[in-house]
Amino acid sequence: MAVKTANRTKPAAESDLAPEAAKVRQVQLKLSAVYRAPRSAWKPALAAEWLSAKEWNRKDQAASAVTAKGGTFAAAAMRIPQSVREAKWKAASGAAAGQSAVKKAVVSQQHPPAILYFSRSRLLSREERHQATRSYAVSEEDVLLLQRIVMAEAEGEPYKGKVAVANVVLNRLRSANFPNTIKEVIYQKFQFSPVANGRLNRVKPNRESVRAVADALSGVKAVTDDTYYFLSLKLAQDLTVHHSRTFSKKIGNHSFYR
Repeated sequence: MAVKTANRTKPAAESDLAPEAAKVRQVQLKLSAVYRAPRSAWKPALAAEWLSAKEWNRKDQAASAVTAKGGTFAAAAMRIPQSVREAKWKAASGAAAGQSAVKKAVVSQQHPPAILYFSRSRLLSREERHQATRSYAVSEEDVLLLQRIVMAEAEGEPYKGKVAVANVVLNRLRSANFPNTIKEVIYQKFQFSPVANGRLNRVKPNRESVRAVADALSGVKAVTDDTYYFLSLKLAQDLTVHHSRTFSKKIGNHSFYR
């Protein structure tokens, strides 16, 4: 009877095992590098902390992250003292009020009141019009005549003196002792020398005269409401007013009388 021989695996050649050995060697080198690497000290994890909303806000305000180009910087949040905040608020309020006043002044110069309100003794503001005993509608011709008489009478005078001249005309307009219109007040005989010598028609009102008239129409008063006369003691040929009226004040070269 024939005996069968068992199959045996043929040993592999050394050349066939070389690639496998190289792979094993690379793995060993990597593991060795891991073992040689320095180990950081182990630290226990911090326990979780519950914060109330108040504590969270306090910590959040204590330090804030300020992000800028090129990096992030930690910046402590600064608490602005109340006194500083109040000072800033007052400054802002003052600036706003100043701007409002300037705006109102510009508006009054560009659009002087169309209606004047008078009591028996003074020119009233618009807010006081309920006290008025008389009102007067101001025309464009009235405004131009006022600008011309101010320019003709007070061209070289200070701004306050220009307003005062316009005040005198408006005071006469209110008084029962003078004509009832601005034109008639200005052209009343023997009252204003620029009317007599023709200067009134030759002058061209400058910016300051225009502004002075607008301010006077808006209620600005450089002299009192009972001031009806003015003259220059250096230039006047007739000093009757100076000797017969009560002196009120002097502005520039003009003396004003009640």
